[in-house]
Amino acid sequence: MSRNNKKIKAGIISLGCPRNLVDSEIMLGALREDGFVIVDINEADVGIVNTCAFIDEAKRESIDIILKLAELKKTNKLKALMVAGCLPQRFGDGLLDILPEVDAFIGCDEILKAPAILRRLAEGGRLCRISPNPSFIYSHLHPRIRITPGHYAYIKISEGCDNRCSFCIVPSIKGGYRSRPVESVLSEVRGISNEGRLSEINLVGQDTTFYGKDLYGKPALGELLRQLCAFKDYRRWVRLLYMYPAHIDDELIDIFAGEQALCKYIDLPVQHINDGILKRMNRRMRSADILRLIKKLRTRIPDVVLRSSVIVGFPGESDEDFKELVAFIKETKFERLGVFTYSREEGTSAYNYGDQLGEDVKLERFNTLMEFQKGVAAELNKTYLGRTLEVLIDEKDENSEAVYIGRTQGDAPEVDGEVFVKGPGLKPGDFVKVKITDTLEYDLVGERIV
Repeated sequence: MSRNNKKIKAGIISLGCPRNLVDSEIMLGALREDGFVIVDINEADVGIVNTCAFIDEAKRESIDIILKLAELKKTNKLKALMVAGCLPQRFGDGLLDILPEVDAFIGCDEILKAPAILRRLAEGGRLCRISPNPSFIYSHLHPRIRITPGHYAYIKISEGCDNRCSFCIVPSIKGGYRSRPVESVLSEVRGISNEGRLSEINLVGQDTTFYGKDLYGKPALGELLRQLCAFKDYRRWVRLLYMYPAHIDDELIDIFAGEQALCKYIDLPVQHINDGILKRMNRRMRSADILRLIKKLRTRIPDVVLRSSVIVGFPGESDEDFKELVAFIKETKFERLGVFTYSREEGTSAYNYGDQLGEDVKLERFNTLMEFQKGVAAELNKTYLGRTLEVLIDEKDENSEAVYIGRTQGDAPEVDGEVFVKGPGLKPGDFVKVKITDTLEYDLVGERIV
């Protein structure tokens, strides 16, 4: 595998959240700049797995994928295998013994070094390169190969986190909070727009609502959103993800209410409602604060869609605590809800808490909330029958003639519901008016109005 011989073909599998996906796209850009040919993983000479290690389920998925690719090495279809990102960053060079099938491990700060490290593997041996204190954040100057559909993009506006929730390993993996300059974000969006039609911008970070405070001494999210929404080149949505509730202020609410291009979609992970559990989670809001914020959002932002996430089975969560959470979910009726069972992660303060609950209790509580939320989703969908909604087309439905799959502004890519749209001649990136004619469990069905 030499620069002077034939081009090396590289493929990547990106696991985890959209923040990881951005890192994978930056890594691919660095590889192409260095002369690698980017191909599907099944056609690659060298394979990369960009891993997630946030909770047990993510770690298991990462290891399963690594072992599957290791099978390609046994048949000589893959010459080298590199594991990147959160798993190496979290577990370090101990992975050299645990996963002998892997040729190189790199941490979160080393993604730009991927080309040089892959070329080093040609000399034999194994490598592990992990910076103990991550500080890297990409800029608009770094080459990037997007692997999302061409009409939408994820833009990472910050990296790391300072919130230190007791259940969360992210600050240990990603480091402290650091923002990109406003102009860097705007320049990246302009650059992607110049490549082709960009119908949706999804802003991501571990805590997007804290954006800019480390650089400017005060939050700068409002300024960034105003400038992005002011782009007049063509119609597009701006979507904000991962909003820490305690950092949502009146200025931000006013921007959501007033900016037409900003999706009325509030990604609001409350995690729990019981004050004792919230305190043990090291969350900065209590029950009364959360309830006031939800009321304010629904009062001041017309047609707002609230997405939240909660954790069940946290250490010490009693039957009464869980009943309080159930009552809150039933009363609030979040339009979108993710439910997670508590994952005991070594390196977090909650790992050492007493009163750890059994997996059977966690699963029972998970099923209780999910079953209720299924009913909420069905009830909400019925309210859309006969209404006309704006839908962004994502792709053609391969199973049906003249049917396309899209989303409303209340649905983020990959995680929320879809709209099946009947009507010929559509293409990804189109905004269309759709009359809703039927509902499914989490999705909608409609016809394009010309």
